Amino acid sequence: MADRKLIFRPRRRRPFHLMEHLRGYFIAGILVTGPTALTLYLTWTFIDFIDNSVGHILPDEYNPQSYLPFHVPGIGLIVAVVGLTLVGAATAGVVGRILLRVSERVVARMPIVRGIYSAVKQIFETVLAKQSNSFREVVLVEWPRRGAWTVGFVTASVEGEIRDIAGKDPVAIYVPTTPNPTSGYMAFVPREDVVTLAMSVEDAIKYVISTGIVAPPDARKPEPSPVKPGLKADSIGE
Repeated sequence: MADRKLIFRPRRRRPFHLMEHLRGYFIAGILVTGPTALTLYLTWTFIDFIDNSVGHILPDEYNPQSYLPFHVPGIGLIVAVVGLTLVGAATAGVVGRILLRVSERVVARMPIVRGIYSAVKQIFETVLAKQSNSFREVVLVEWPRRGAWTVGFVTASVEGEIRDIAGKDPVAIYVPTTPNPTSGYMAFVPREDVVTLAMSVEDAIKYVISTGIVAPPDARKPEPSPVKPGLKADSIGE
């Protein structure tokens, strides 16, 4: 028999695709710089808006923008924070309370303005009050139909006429829209039909904004492992 020569064929290498690598690097760059750039842009836009709105209140001799050759961001924001703090301190006194009551009585006599002022004031008092529990509870509610679940926020307990009509122990639920959670719907749902979630309000808002892409971590506490009969609790884990 004639000797057969073994022929070794070199393994074909995968062709180097330059465009695939460049595309991967480009996406990685967006993932790294995108959140930081967007956060800085929104922060800068907010500070610039406050500067343009409040910064002109300062006199020229106290405004660094009038004698410095460069722009100093944040002056208007500092003025706004200091001004609001001084207003809050002034209204805490006797004279401030009297002026506040007089101004509220004047506004209460205006037909259209009094309704807007009353609603806005009640919203601010409800959201900013320390004893308030509004918008601090994340729930699952069947919306817009049975079998379809969506994330909602409990805003308040229901009283009065709506409580008598909406069923047993109803609560006001705010159902946000995606990806803009500032718009949404309000629904009155019985407490027994609402499933309370362990996730925080911040995680729920990020979940809504990302259209479900950024899933929040499981915030539930792990259940303790059951103890088998005949075993002491101290012997578990040995």
